[in-house]
Amino acid sequence: MTAAPRFRSARESDALKPDDARFHVCVVCSGNICRSPIGEQVLRAAIEQAGLTDQVRVSSAGTGDWHVGQGANERTVRVLRAAGLATEHRARQITRADLDGIDLVLAADRGHVRELRRLTSERDKVALLRSFDPDADDDEVPDPYYGPDSGFDEVLAMTQSAAPWVIDEIRRRLGHSGR
Repeated sequence: MTAAPRFRSARESDALKPDDARFHVCVVCSGNICRSPIGEQVLRAAIEQAGLTDQVRVSSAGTGDWHVGQGANERTVRVLRAAGLATEHRARQITRADLDGIDLVLAADRGHVRELRRLTSERDKVALLRSFDPDADDDEVPDPYYGPDSGFDEVLAMTQSAAPWVIDEIRRRLGHSGR
């Protein structure tokens, strides 16, 4: 039996350091405690598995300030832990200045896209996370916060399904070809 890969925790990550020149991907949802922390950890793991850690960094943020400084929702922690992903997290709100240093912003839903595009003139850097998944039945990641625990499992599955295609987009933007 082989050991599960060990992924960087948020504390080990330098994803939010402004002097880090790597390609910066940021996953955004409303409060940065449910969808975007799941997206951050799934993409961080996919980037590590793709051998792109030295070229790409991942962070997450929320459009609102309701949970700034808090950890991820306990149900988010549960699904991340069950998937073998890092669970350490501190919620933050995205700012206009943050967007200047981000190369690709992956929004959970259309409301986030609208809010993010109000903060930046670089419209092509903002996309819906699920829009990269050709098999997705919708391009939005639904908010699981007020729903049953199974909604968090669904967010994880949706994000995992989109991840290979997001990696392809990152490679395209970096000038690489193929998977």
